[in-house]
Amino acid sequence: MSYSNATVLLLVAYAGVMLFFAIRGARRTRSLADYALGSQGFSPLVVGLSLAAGITSAATFIINPGFVALYGWSAFLAMSLIIPVALYGSLVVLTRSFRQYGTSVKALTLSQWMSLRYNSKALGVWFAVLAFLLLTFIVLICVGLTKVLAPALGVSELPVLTGLVIFVFGYMMFGGANTMIYTNAVQAVLMLIVAVMMLSSGWQYFSNGVGGFWQQLAAIDPKLILPFNTGSPLFRDWFEVIFCNLFVGVAIVCQPHIITRSLMLKRAEDVNRYLLIAIVAETVFFMVLFTGFYARLQFPDLTSNGASLKMDAIIPAYVLQVFPVGAGILVILGLISAGLSTLEGLIQSVSTTLTNDLLTHFTGPRGQNGEQHTRFVAGMNKIVIGVMAVITIAWSYYQLQYPDLSVGILAQNGVYAYFSAAFVPVLLGIYGRDVPIAAPAAASVTAIVVHFGVYYGGLTPYTQGAVRNPAVAAALAILSASIVGLSIYQLRNKKVEDPV
Repeated sequence: MSYSNATVLLLVAYAGVMLFFAIRGARRTRSLADYALGSQGFSPLVVGLSLAAGITSAATFIINPGFVALYGWSAFLAMSLIIPVALYGSLVVLTRSFRQYGTSVKALTLSQWMSLRYNSKALGVWFAVLAFLLLTFIVLICVGLTKVLAPALGVSELPVLTGLVIFVFGYMMFGGANTMIYTNAVQAVLMLIVAVMMLSSGWQYFSNGVGGFWQQLAAIDPKLILPFNTGSPLFRDWFEVIFCNLFVGVAIVCQPHIITRSLMLKRAEDVNRYLLIAIVAETVFFMVLFTGFYARLQFPDLTSNGASLKMDAIIPAYVLQVFPVGAGILVILGLISAGLSTLEGLIQSVSTTLTNDLLTHFTGPRGQNGEQHTRFVAGMNKIVIGVMAVITIAWSYYQLQYPDLSVGILAQNGVYAYFSAAFVPVLLGIYGRDVPIAAPAAASVTAIVVHFGVYYGGLTPYTQGAVRNPAVAAALAILSASIVGLSIYQLRNKKVEDPV
């Protein structure tokens, strides 16, 4: 059977499974609260797998291995070692306290958590507006999945992109968390299987041992085996590879589809098991970036069948060339799962945020009773998802036609800006006492100004030229926001202690 026919059968079967969970979830979803957190608490196994799948995306399985193929060990060190270590530490430290307060006030979103924690509707609205930045991540996933599916189906990219967005956004209109938590768990299991397949796909390159493997890479380009790649635009020295990615890893937890996942647990006692399951699964997923080395050995001159490979097309080309149809279809299924797992979480969290924390403040008839209001908000959420779908198709198609090295740069710029703005407010909200609203507000605004100022203003040597490094802008933004927010907090405490 050809790849295209096998892929069609695969997609039909996969769509059937997703629709089953969507219908099942929709029957249990009666309000926006059900849509955001589910109608009942879930087990730590299911939520832990869901978190691992939600953190992982098309970036981890499709886009980021392309960075490794281009820039070698420096990219792997930054993205597959430094970021995960920092992420795990932050996840362990922040999760329990965030969940404890979030469940006590029944927060549905990170924006609502901010609003309730600081008793400020304005701060909640501010973070709801910032949620628009996460659309860049949605675009990345749709571009990555299109890059995988279009060549496998033998179809042009636009119809594949359109069909993908309509289908996924369509079923996510109804089930929400009740659908996502189970689809994510199934997707995580598939991803674990495919991760092992991809990591073992280059075993032949180790025929002369580990040393022989690195020698083959060095023969293509000596910089591929160095911890810093001076010829890359993103991994040139210790500052870019280690310092910036430590900041990024610590703050990356402060995304609504990640940090709010713990609110779906049945009991507080489940947190430790939930974290252990998520971290073990996520470690396997991050190791998939090693496949980028295999792809570079497969395509040493970065061409396939005489055509030059763009970075985002390297892994799709590798899968189609290395795996026979049967195994290749299973790998494609894993790549689809990696993308959809995060895409579902983003659709659910961003639409809930825009509906609950932004639009319902300014729209809707007054004097509604409880049932009328519930129906109105649920309908509004569906409209929001529809608008998001239209924007996603247009923006993703533009990125497919005119990428700036990789759609990963676009997504990093948007997502990094978001969690740079959220990190200090979350930190103060969890560990601060009597925090003045000026501290989180000033920290958040500072982060946004510094991030985009550094990135678009070219204020450092790392953010100049055609390709700029969003991690540098994010690290400086987080550092600046921390100084501003903590200074205001300390000054306020000092005045309280010494009123004279």
